[in-house]
Amino acid sequence: MTTLTDIGKLITIDPHSNRPVITGTRTSVRRIAGLYNQGNNAEEIARRLNQLTITQVYAALTYYHANRVEVDQDIAAEQRAYEELAKQHYQQTQL
Repeated sequence: MTTLTDIGKLITIDPHSNRPVITGTRTSVRRIAGLYNQGNNAEEIARRLNQLTITQVYAALTYYHANRVEVDQDIAAEQRAYEELAKQHYQQTQL
């Protein structure tokens, strides 16, 4: 007998960051999306993050594709925040 996986339970919202993560892990959908956008396919991501199953990686990619605008906006906002902090740090070291 085959056990069915409820794919709706594979992604949850982390209560601390309010961001989607793979259930039972600290791996965010953003991390999977970032690797995917760098040209890695699901199998490569699963090999790279060997604590995840291929099912978990596909669930994260499915979530990403279903919510791409929001996830991409979140990634872009974090990149801008990082760049601003780096700029401030650089300016402080020049004083």
